[in-house]
Amino acid sequence: MIAPVAPPDREPGAPYASSWEHLADELRWLDHLLHLRLLDRRREAGDDPLEPFKGLVLSEQEILRLLAAGGLQPPAVPRGTGDAALPAAVAAALDELALRIARRREASARAGAELALPRLSRIFHLGPFEERCLLICLAPEIDRKYEKLYAYLQDDVTRRKPTVGLVLELLCGSREEAFAARAAFEPQAALLKGRLVQIDGNGGLSSLLSRALKLEDRIAGFLLGSPTIAPAVQELAELVQPGAPSGIRLACEDLRGRLGEAVRERLGRAEPASLIVYLHGSYGTEKQALARAVCADLGLPLVAADAERMLADPRPFEETAWLVAREAVLQPAALCLAGFDRLFAEEQGQSPPREKLRALLAAVQALSRLTFLLGERPWSPAGVLESQDGFIEIALRPPDAVTARALWEERLRGEPLAGGIDAGALASRFRLTSGQIRDAAALAGSLARWRSPREGTITADDLAAACRAQAGLKLSKVARKVEPGYGWEDIVLPPDPLEQLREICSQAEHRHVVFGAWGFGRRMSLGKGLNALFSGPPGTGKTMAAEVIARELALDLYKIDLSQVVSKYIGETEKNLDRVFAAAESSNAILFFDEADALFGKRSEVRDSHDRYANVEVSYLLQKMEEYEGVAILASNLRQHLDQAFLRRLAFTVHFPFPDEDSRRRIWEGSWPEEAPVDAGVDFRFLAREFRLAGGNIRNIVLAAAFLAAAERDRVRQSHLLRATRREYQKMGKTIAGVEEAAP
Repeated sequence: MIAPVAPPDREPGAPYASSWEHLADELRWLDHLLHLRLLDRRREAGDDPLEPFKGLVLSEQEILRLLAAGGLQPPAVPRGTGDAALPAAVAAALDELALRIARRREASARAGAELALPRLSRIFHLGPFEERCLLICLAPEIDRKYEKLYAYLQDDVTRRKPTVGLVLELLCGSREEAFAARAAFEPQAALLKGRLVQIDGNGGLSSLLSRALKLEDRIAGFLLGSPTIAPAVQELAELVQPGAPSGIRLACEDLRGRLGEAVRERLGRAEPASLIVYLHGSYGTEKQALARAVCADLGLPLVAADAERMLADPRPFEETAWLVAREAVLQPAALCLAGFDRLFAEEQGQSPPREKLRALLAAVQALSRLTFLLGERPWSPAGVLESQDGFIEIALRPPDAVTARALWEERLRGEPLAGGIDAGALASRFRLTSGQIRDAAALAGSLARWRSPREGTITADDLAAACRAQAGLKLSKVARKVEPGYGWEDIVLPPDPLEQLREICSQAEHRHVVFGAWGFGRRMSLGKGLNALFSGPPGTGKTMAAEVIARELALDLYKIDLSQVVSKYIGETEKNLDRVFAAAESSNAILFFDEADALFGKRSEVRDSHDRYANVEVSYLLQKMEEYEGVAILASNLRQHLDQAFLRRLAFTVHFPFPDEDSRRRIWEGSWPEEAPVDAGVDFRFLAREFRLAGGNIRNIVLAAAFLAAAERDRVRQSHLLRATRREYQKMGKTIAGVEEAAP
């Protein structure tokens, strides 16, 4: 690099106009120091005949020429004193320049000017010796003449980097002082711990004094005013500059203002203290958007990193964490770390080493003034942070119905929409985060353009499919997805239970009005979910009703696999159910517990430890049912076996009676697809009158009769239905001899 032009002389106490002007003064000081050391070498060498060969091709005259080319002007000495007075004059000039630099630095600080070297010194708590060490290492990054100067002073033209020994020789006045200064090059000292300089280890074969020093590239760039993020960090993080507002409102606008005030107060103290903000919530709860918005309001850049990438980095995690945190303080910028809960989450039953968590927090506390940690689960820093004074935990949840409706309207504004789309109904049916609403709106547009490239009109079906696609896959691990195949026209029930099913759908569609616009959501902390009990004999349509509701609401239906939930081991059932409800919260699905009395049975009198733990399971289920805000349907053949506490917490209890003769006839008639070839001679009234069967049994008979007819390449006739009926009775352990002969 071209040597700096000497700055114009200013008043001795004037502040520096820039960091570059300050560094130029510091380099002039270094030139005087090197000149003084050269004079000391000349005096010590005397008439040594080997002196001309030291440094090989480098001569003293060339060194003096290099110093003079850099602007060095040897101080004037009294006439008649010769070269004997020159070292003292250079030493005096060196002291005078050092005093001048100190005064101008103080003036710059009073004027509020940020100089790079003093700022770096303040960040890493460097002393004067460490500062001078950085200056010696920085000089070759500015002007290559210093490589020759260092090589000459080290008696080796190949050693162009300053060694620890050279630094001690230049900066220490005595052996005792040099011995004490060696501590600055220990691994835990500021220079190495802060990754400010690198020491050439040379395989550990050379002594410390002979090891070369190099300024770390990012530190050199920082001192020279480069804003570029460190190459070592570029694959782990990105620098986000505070920009203009996007115009999209956040669901957590109230938190944005409150958090901004808390950060402003903390950073505005006379002695600013570091602040760690932990934002946790499910995907799409605007954790990163909130962090960026707060930084934009404060005019702060943001270094956004990801814990997943940091853990995958081949370097030791402690080094990676320090480099990322160091980048934030050098910019200066706030630090935002996504996926923080990866550091304390359980992975296949084993936790990552706690040392990684401690290493990250140590780097953050030491360097970053403002840090946002983003995760999905709650976390307490107890036992990891020495003090929680500068720690804030904020839970971000999906928006309420009113906010969700506004977000839907904002996202769909300007899009070609089919008639009948109600943003409020979408907000009620699908409990999505703001990020999921954004993704669903974009996906619905893509589905519409795929279906109709020219028009691209978004329909209600497009939006429902896009919303269902936002559901996580976690629920499929603990439940079985049921594709709804029935509609209102397929279910046969008396008027009252049928009306109750329609009321369930109506409540699901109008949650945004009651809990949102009418304010009931603020008055209820629990019990905002929609829970229903379907009770009745087997085959009376309980599962079919659940499918009808799922189809009407355009929600996924998941049937809970009891074999995967109930465990004989103490505490395992609760863990399994916790996974079910946690997965359901992010899936916007209807939970269907068949044979629910196996799970939600009555609590009994405690006679032994098994009774006690069984009651604990029931109580835990009561708690989870009350906390769950989605749609849950319990099906039971025996309502009297359910705990009364469950019945109190249910919004609906729908009884499915055994079908009477007229209902059975309607079931017989409605069980056939349009394509099925049914003979006109089939007497459904006779079948309904003669056989007292539930709807499930009737559908089994219809399907079996269809196979009998297909095997004979015939239409479905009365004889096929009677044969299938006899087989169904045999499954039930009953006989109906002579039925074929009695048929009309």
